[in-house]
Amino acid sequence: QVQLVESGGGSVQDGGSLRLSCAASGYTFSTFRRDCIGWFRQTPGKEREGVALIYTGVDSIYYADSVKGRFTISQDSAKNTVYLQMNSLTPGDTAMYYCAAALVPRYCGPGTDFGYWGQGTQVTVSS
Repeated sequence: QVQLVESGGGSVQDGGSLRLSCAASGYTFSTFRRDCIGWFRQTPGKEREGVALIYTGVDSIYYADSVKGRFTISQDSAKNTVYLQMNSLTPGDTAMYYCAAALVPRYCGPGTDFGYWGQGTQVTVSS
């Protein structure tokens, strides 16, 4: 059973930075397999948005237009952890951030069927 645990959320001011972590257990994400793992975010009353995704073994990365140039997703295979470095944060980035994973999907994007989700970590950016 794959378990994903997020950490690193918090409150920052406009222009600040945070780094989110997603530690996986029960499964090892490997560069020898094509798994899809990454980050979504959601605020009340809005649809969930795919923020950044990494297609392991393919070196393919997806970023939402709203975060390009500000957010960076990375993977530490030794720690079985995926990170989301968020810079130049704005109040518009305020949301609950979720880690999600799909095992060997046909493609890796916001529409992928993610079978595993973390509990979420709150990010609040104040002006």
